[in-house]
Amino acid sequence: MVRAWAPTIVLLGCLLAASARAQTTEIYKCLDASGRPLYTSDKRDTAGKKCELVSRVVNVMPAQGRSGPAAAGRDSREGSFPRESSSQRASAKDRQREILQQELASEQEALARARQELAQAENTREGGERNYAKVLERLQPLKETVETHEKNVQALQRELGNLNR
Repeated sequence: MVRAWAPTIVLLGCLLAASARAQTTEIYKCLDASGRPLYTSDKRDTAGKKCELVSRVVNVMPAQGRSGPAAAGRDSREGSFPRESSSQRASAKDRQREILQQELASEQEALARARQELAQAENTREGGERNYAKVLERLQPLKETVETHEKNVQALQRELGNLNR
């Protein structure tokens, strides 16, 4: 009988030890008087409102500085953590630049294809599209694809520009 409780006691001990370094955050979704949603982690904001628990997150707090025998036994070479040499850093930067340039080239090709598909679709009129709104509805996904590729190209160009600094 005692053995059945042993794992539970060990688990509770671990949870209590972990709770010293962890903090639970609860997120509530409340509706105010006009029906608008309000998200809050402050329990006081939930008073007098219809609220439901949306999320329960456990934030783990970093351990504070060590003291005592554990700190005294630390290796004196801690400050000599393996560092990246300037040649390794330059090599990594070159690899990163190469990857970004490849991604940029493929994204520019995808953008050109998307623009070509959009142009073809704009020049094609289907029989059931007597109303221009239907034409716009058919073209909208193609326009969104072009916009997405344009934004990706701009982001990659910005990233390459930041890399060259």
